[in-house]
Amino acid sequence: MAWLVLLLLVALVTVVVVTRNLLVAEAESDATDALNQEAEEFKQFAAAGVDQETGARYENGTELLERHISRQFLDDDEIVLGITAEGAIVPQRGREAIALAERASRWQQIVANPASTDILPTRDGRLRWVKVPVVDDVGNADGTFVVAYAIDREIREIDETIRTLVLVSAIGLVVAAIASWVVSGQILEPVNLVRRAAARISHDDLTERIAVEGRDDIAALSEQFNGMLDRLEHAFGAQRQFLDDASHELRTPITIIRGNLEFVGDDDPAERAEVVRLCTDELDRMGRIVEDLLLLAKAERPDFVVAGEVGLVDLTSDIYAKLGALGDRRWELESIAEGEGLLDGQRVTQAVIQLAHNAVGHTRAGDVIRFGSAVTAAEASFWVADTGDGVRPEDAEAIFQRFSRGSAGGARANHTGAGLGLTIVTAIAEGHGGHVELQTTYRHGARFSLHLPQPAGHHERIEHREDDTA
Repeated sequence: MAWLVLLLLVALVTVVVVTRNLLVAEAESDATDALNQEAEEFKQFAAAGVDQETGARYENGTELLERHISRQFLDDDEIVLGITAEGAIVPQRGREAIALAERASRWQQIVANPASTDILPTRDGRLRWVKVPVVDDVGNADGTFVVAYAIDREIREIDETIRTLVLVSAIGLVVAAIASWVVSGQILEPVNLVRRAAARISHDDLTERIAVEGRDDIAALSEQFNGMLDRLEHAFGAQRQFLDDASHELRTPITIIRGNLEFVGDDDPAERAEVVRLCTDELDRMGRIVEDLLLLAKAERPDFVVAGEVGLVDLTSDIYAKLGALGDRRWELESIAEGEGLLDGQRVTQAVIQLAHNAVGHTRAGDVIRFGSAVTAAEASFWVADTGDGVRPEDAEAIFQRFSRGSAGGARANHTGAGLGLTIVTAIAEGHGGHVELQTTYRHGARFSLHLPQPAGHHERIEHREDDTA
């Protein structure tokens, strides 16, 4: 508001100064034009030298000056004066703007001045004057015609107008300052509301929200701010839940290890060997949890997935060759995608192995687990389907969350996982811009599909390149 008022003040000062200069310049120009016009009219009158009423010539300069001055109708600030050859004064009709005829010292300075026009400073103000000499038929001086203009009187009137303008401008500036203060307060009130809301937000309380009113930019800002608070609240909540779950998952193996170490006997080698085995198993589980947590932390980095052109036939064959080592199951390869895909082969392999590992944990020896891949112009997909117990409907969404194993299942039953596997698979899919799809019927198996979108036209470019190679 201060900058606005300052800008307005500079504008008003500029207007006042420029206006005064223009008015003064115009007044001085009008005065000069009026003096020149009066002087020219007298020259024409003197050149004629004839009384238009009687037709007789003027006998001398005095008669000429008296006749011309008596016929003048002057402005309030204009003065005409005749001075005969003998030094007598031929005054104008009415009162002079500034005493000239009565002040010999003033008109004598004008007569004695060699210039035909000049400015005479007086206590009453400046006089801009023009004089025209009167000569007889033989060229002798026979008087002087003087016309003057009281320019300072005009300027004083201009200054009075300017003072009025300054007063009105000052009042307008004050009114504008008050109005801008009120209006800016109303305009910025929503912003202040956002600021106060932000000041009330803390790590422990993210429930503060801003009331959204209207459809202007401030309302849009409030909506964005509320959306940011929603995301922050969700992120902090997920973080707290993650820390609680992680501390719980890590506390369990530590408790098991401590309990076994406290009751181990010194004289029983078999008991010590069993304790060492249990402790080693729990330490391995802790190591897997830590590795999974580190992997999920890397999933937030932009280089978590490094996509490149990968041959889908070779990738599918390599993954299928690795699946047999996960468990004694009947592994079936349903289909193989042909061509190339734009993806991260290592991350895709990691995700499929994780899905297959979960399938092994939810099936028994000899059960069928199917694996396959496919590609279209829009996406590449990989899937793992098993014939186990499937997923309960109420667990369909929960199993993708961290440290969640569902309400029942092999992973929780035999403690082979920490509930991070599907979270890692989801992170890999989302790193490719895709998603994980679950198709299941409880007690009749589950099918997890990894859908990875491909850039528009990528499949056609691959086929075109293969045609050129052929």
